[in-house]
Amino acid sequence: MVTVVAFHAHPDDEVLLTGGTLARLAAEGHRAVVVVACCGGLGQGRNADPETRLAELRAGAARLGVARVVHLGYADSGHGPLLYPDPPGQVRFARADPDEAARKLAGILREEQAGLLLSYDPQGAYGHRDHVQVHRVGARAAELAGNVRVLEATAPRELIAWLFVPVRALGLVLRHDLAAMRAGFTPRAAITHRVDVRRFAAQKQAALAAHWTPVYGKGRSGRLFRLLVRLPAPLFGLVAGREWFAEAGAASDATATPKIGDILQPAAAA
Repeated sequence: MVTVVAFHAHPDDEVLLTGGTLARLAAEGHRAVVVVACCGGLGQGRNADPETRLAELRAGAARLGVARVVHLGYADSGHGPLLYPDPPGQVRFARADPDEAARKLAGILREEQAGLLLSYDPQGAYGHRDHVQVHRVGARAAELAGNVRVLEATAPRELIAWLFVPVRALGLVLRHDLAAMRAGFTPRAAITHRVDVRRFAAQKQAALAAHWTPVYGKGRSGRLFRLLVRLPAPLFGLVAGREWFAEAGAASDATATPKIGDILQPAAAA
């Protein structure tokens, strides 16, 4: 059994980027742990109750088979040109000392004797400041903990840019623009791991539905989230049945769809 720690920025990110992989790992007997940097207090562009968001996170993680959920203690930084003042008793993650945050995460990695850390690509997917900070902190934490392999959750840049136009035209995504999508995520040629999680689509969809605040609230992503949770499970599997990772220094194979067991092998054998 291998312990895998998935480090994410906000509640619901763990489902969208790694939910199927976590469910598959858990089903195959591995220990899955989710760590979120932020409490979700600025979820979906509006104030949200942090305790509610973290409760939703725990409920969704349970549906994936995750054994433990940890909040690293930081507040959301928001998305946009302004960085809000720190809330009482917390620091916004984008303003946090990366080394201090990395030491906290490294402590969890050591405690769990984790062999694999799932983090984010250098762009933080679409450039959110908290997501970029996750990449920095995750990479540093793996160095501090030692003997931890890092796979960066991402998606093919070309696919995201192609899908963005119709999704934006339908009003399902309002905040971002095409230029950001073309500059974000990871080029297809640099993706090293493509994981088929269609068998776990129902679990992934149920975990997303547990995030009541973004799904049924008034946030900008609400329309897209509601569409996803209402899709028939087989159709949801077609839409969200693949997850992608990039491993720095590993060769990409455009035809490969490794099994979870392959992902957990030493880097030289992947």
